[in-house]
Amino acid sequence: MKRLLAAALALTATPALAHHPLGGLPMETFADGALSGVGHPVLGFDHLFFVIAMGVAAIFTANRLLAPAAYIATMLVGCAIASFGAVIPLTETLVVISLLAIGGLLVSGRTIGTTAMLALFAAAGLFHGAAFGSTIAGQEGGASAAVFTGYLLGLAITQYAIALGAGWLAKTLLGAHDAAATNARLIGAGVAGVGAFLALEILEGPIVTALSAGV
Repeated sequence: MKRLLAAALALTATPALAHHPLGGLPMETFADGALSGVGHPVLGFDHLFFVIAMGVAAIFTANRLLAPAAYIATMLVGCAIASFGAVIPLTETLVVISLLAIGGLLVSGRTIGTTAMLALFAAAGLFHGAAFGSTIAGQEGGASAAVFTGYLLGLAITQYAIALGAGWLAKTLLGAHDAAATNARLIGAGVAGVGAFLALEILEGPIVTALSAGV
């Protein structure tokens, strides 16, 4: 378990894996876009951990199918906005905050209303989508309609499947039948830990700069 966690944390610090599922090659076809869309949520561990936690949290709502769909909808909107060059400030920071929020919610062992849960998922989706969209925005010459369509479909289907699968596994195999279940809270602790690790990475630069300035 420790080795798996270490590997996961190492990958979070590897932008090349998180942002270039095709190994840096340009996306030119629908299949390229779809492959990139499938790869981003899997190789980008900040996104993967959030989607897993979201799927687990969703099983404690009134509608485990609708809750992740709220994330998918706004994720696609955020992706589209960023892909056309619009800048959503502090995207990476807000993605990290979403990890801390969903992880903290699961750790607490408490449930919140469906409306509040939908709002949390929808807000997170916008920022995660903006991070995904930056890949398309960085395409030299822009992405074709076929690439963009494939990319969005890959993102949506992969993340929705991961969320539903994570919820099913947590409930069926790990016995997480309610929010207070130990295994559900342990999942939350793991996700919050990844969020804390990434938060320290973000803070490292300003802290080092401040210390250097004071020397």
